[in-house]
Order: sequence, then structure tokens, then C-alpha cells
Amino acid sequence: METTAVREARGAEAPRLPAPPPSPAEPPAAPRARPRLIFRTQLAHGSPTGKIEGFTNVRELYAKIAEAFGIAPTEILFCTLNSHKVDMQKLLGGQIGLEDFIFAHVRGETKEVEVTKTEDALGLTITDNGAGYAFIKRIKEGSIINRIEAVCVGDSIEAINDHSIVGCRHYEVAKMLRELPKSQPFTLRLVQPKRAFDMIGQRSRSSKCPTEAKVSSGRETLRLRSGGAATVEEVPSEFEEEASRRVDDLLESYMGIRDPELASTMVETSKKTVSVQEFARHLDSVLGEFAFPDEFVVEVWAAIGEAREACG
Repeated sequence: METTAVREARGAEAPRLPAPPPSPAEPPAAPRARPRLIFRTQLAHGSPTGKIEGFTNVRELYAKIAEAFGIAPTEILFCTLNSHKVDMQKLLGGQIGLEDFIFAHVRGETKEVEVTKTEDALGLTITDNGAGYAFIKRIKEGSIINRIEAVCVGDSIEAINDHSIVGCRHYEVAKMLRELPKSQPFTLRLVQPKRAFDMIGQRSRSSKCPTEAKVSSGRETLRLRSGGAATVEEVPSEFEEEASRRVDDLLESYMGIRDPELASTMVETSKKTVSVQEFARHLDSVLGEFAFPDEFVVEVWAAIGEAREACG
């Protein structure tokens, strides 16, 4: 039974204070402002300096350069970085350093050459600009094409036997040239880039260098894609650069093309896989139009593994 003292003690308890009102929610952090990416550009044969920005892929880059100089985008054959010369080691590929200077090489003279295919290989390595033009990236010493003085590195291949190949990818053009019959003459219609005075007489850089020149500046690059939006990324790691170089060499030996963006995509794909079978399935899903042969996929997988071991 409760005593009077207990009841009095309970009555003397301090009243419970009301809960404090909830503190107002903190405003969400403002999104990090994306810096404006402004690049300087010139026409390789000579022009004032223009500034371009706001492009998200390769085709838009060409359109912005064309707009800056009042020309049609189709006039641009390819771009080089930090050099106005037709130097394939400086070719704009999948990445632009945020401080790189872009030189656009535009259409110059058109020429036609007759070639007789006396060997299986012509000695050409083909690449493309990601916007519809395939062009010559390398000429092998002592090859059929090397003996034809009129054909130069940097020439865009516009037609084979009067059949226009504008809009074809590099691997399609390389396949057409491989399939031409031996001992039968054929005609190439070529467009050479317009040259500045100090470039006249320059024909080729046909020696195979151990590494492609880096085209990035600083710690970040703008990675361009032939399809999809550009992204700002860290400079590729030593492994990524070495693996991409090895894959690009295999693309040249198997298919007669060089394509740093394609090589980089294949290396990125390999990171998501743990076996060559899984790697092959992933390649089919993202690059199925190339129809890579099985033996090529196996060699690419091995080359990427060797690059990983070499870079620790």
C-alpha cells in the first residue's frame, strides 16, 4: 500500500519538458560546377587562333572547329595535337589533354593513282577520323604503296575504283583493299591535306615507333568517343597505356588499322572479365560489328595480361 510520503514524492517530480523542435534540414550541397573546357585551335596550313567549347563527341568537335573558321565540317580530314605537321604520332585519337592545342588538317588537292597488287599486302595502315573519312596512317617500307611516290601518309582515301568509301570505317576500307584481286590494276582516289609551305615535300613517317606519343597534358584529359558523350578523366595509368599500345599493334597486324580509341575500349572491357571466354562475350556485345576472329581475341587477352604483368 502506497504511503503518503511516496505519493508526495511522486507529485513533486518535475514535469517532463516537451521535445525540442526538429532542426531545419540542411540545404543539399550545391553540385560541383563543371569547369568550362575551352580549347585553342588553328587550321594546320595557317590561320588565326580560334577558341572552341561545348562539344561532346568527335563529330561535334569537327563542327565547332568548322564554325570557328567558317568552313564546312566535311572539309576537315583529321586533327593533330600540338603540331601543325602531318605527324601521325600527334594524331588526335580518343583523348585530348586539357591544355592541348588542336590543329585541323583540311582538304587539299585530289589525286588518282593506279596500283597493281602484286602481293597480298599493300603495305598500308588505315585509320579514320571518327566522322566519315578513312586515311593512311602508315606506309610500310619496301611495300607496294611505298614505291608509289604520289601516295603519302595523311592522304584520305575517297574512292576505290570510283566507288566512294566516304562514311566507311577504317576496318571496312582495310577489308576492301585486302580483298582486291592480285595482278589486276585498281584506282585509288586520294585527297591530301592542305599543306603549309614548311610541310611541302614531306611524304611519310613510315617507321614503326615503339610507343605512340602521349597527347595529354596535366592530370586530366577529355576522352572523346565516336558515339556518346565526352568525359573528363584521369590520365591513363601506365598499365592502360601499355595494354592499349599492345592491342593497337595487334589491330594493325591482324586488320591493317590503328585505332587508339578502339584499343582503349578493349582494355576497359577486359577489366570487367575474368576469363578469355567472358572477354569474348563482352566484346561481341559492345563491338560486335568488328566480328573479331577467335584467335585475335585470344591474342588480345594475352597481350593485356602481359601488359599487366610488365607494369606490376
